[in-house]
Amino acid sequence: MKKTAILLISIVLLLATGCSWVKPTPEGEKVRVLDAGEVTRCRELGSTTVSLLNRIAGIERDPEKVERELQILARNSAARAGGDTVVATSPVQNGEQRYAIYRCVGVSE
Repeated sequence: MKKTAILLISIVLLLATGCSWVKPTPEGEKVRVLDAGEVTRCRELGSTTVSLLNRIAGIERDPEKVERELQILARNSAARAGGDTVVATSPVQNGEQRYAIYRCVGVSE
């Protein structure tokens, strides 16, 4: 029983701190993450809300890692929608964040 508990705790700690299960798609890798002031000449295509677990077995995950993974999910979502840029429009809250999706390449200036 002790071995099982130690193994479970080890897995939870590993998941909460080290492993990343969120990977960019080849298309998502090409999507940029910018600030609102950097997309003034881009066309807004829509928005996306992305989410993931920010706690595993009651243990809070590293907030920076959660934010990076949410960006990856937003980039993947933007690529599926035909966008090439995302801008966060909300803070990370309970493992969820909203992004605006833009198309900047090919937009006439």
